Amino acid sequence: MEAAFFDLDKTIIARSSPLALGRSFFNEGLIGRSTLLKSLYAQFVFHLMGADEDKMERLREEAAKLTAGWEQEKVRRVVEEVLEEVISPLIYAEALERLHDHQQAGRMVCIVSSSPEEIVEPLARMLRVDHYISTKVRVEDGKYTGELDFYAYGPHKAEAVREMAEKEGIDLKASFAYSDSITDLPMLEV
Repeated sequence: MEAAFFDLDKTIIARSSPLALGRSFFNEGLIGRSTLLKSLYAQFVFHLMGADEDKMERLREEAAKLTAGWEQEKVRRVVEEVLEEVISPLIYAEALERLHDHQQAGRMVCIVSSSPEEIVEPLARMLRVDHYISTKVRVEDGKYTGELDFYAYGPHKAEAVREMAEKEGIDLKASFAYSDSITDLPMLEV
């Protein structure tokens, strides 16, 4: 079986998905005004300059601290409610075409993203994508702890793709991968 693996942020959509949802999280009381402003600034910098490994690590640490105590179901609900309005306009037409082309060719399509599952899963469902690999936030008693169980970034993406390929019977040499970032080189090489 062949597959096509797509990074999400700045590959399928034009921004960082968690940062794009900043206003929605603000409107739902999950973040305050100063955090929203920092989020908008980070989104601007991310859009202009991309993100290297150091920036991504800082974003990961800040996001983990910020989300500690958030109710997982509330985050899921907010994402579901605004997905069409907030994320859909950010989807690149070319990315949609590529997704569709791979689906038409009978390939399994998978989104591989450092964004959390609560964002990636509904987007994958909306795009009718077969599978996704995403960051898994640790949850206890229905709330985020501020820690991660799995960070889908850099070499971890490559490991997860290999595991999926083994489980699903995917021929990685005959498969495809798309990304905007050098940090995804391990995934692209796989």
